Amino acid sequence: MGENRLKLIGAAREAFAASGFAAASMDDLTAAVGLTRGALYHNFGDKKGLLAAVVAQVDGEMAERAHWAGATAATPWERLLAVGEAYIEMALDLEVRRIVLLDGPAFLGDPSRWPSQNACLATTKQAVAELIEEGVMKAVDVEAASRLLSGTAFNAALWVAASVEPHLVLPKAIEAFRLMAEGFLAVRA
Repeated sequence: MGENRLKLIGAAREAFAASGFAAASMDDLTAAVGLTRGALYHNFGDKKGLLAAVVAQVDGEMAERAHWAGATAATPWERLLAVGEAYIEMALDLEVRRIVLLDGPAFLGDPSRWPSQNACLATTKQAVAELIEEGVMKAVDVEAASRLLSGTAFNAALWVAASVEPHLVLPKAIEAFRLMAEGFLAVRA
């Protein structure tokens, strides 16, 4: 069962990235990996369930890429900003753009309810709590600050993804993200 599940996710990922969720044919993607619609229904319930699995996989990879982008930051504060900026920048990746930022919210609903987004939020909460404890950030509710920072990065990425000229929008989104985040600093540099 695990092998079939991985095959279906791989085929769906390619199909969704190439033509979008709505246009992707379940018959074509199951046939591409030598399976039937029954295998899709058995593993995911329906096409939307398959999209949720693909979004979770891509979003998980995004979180890992963002983590690595922050790994070389000089301070925990710069790490938090680098992770957010990396997430925004991934909106330029065509696969991320199509699957996670455009089709995901359109067909799966509110991203704040996705397990993968909640995993990112948990990481942000930990970073924010540490920054508050160290006096880098103002004493503010950890949950509120984390949701606002995560939501800002996600919405900035949505803006970039939906833009006709994403390369022109990206620097504006990152600059605004940084300015908003700096409002949480206990002492501005």
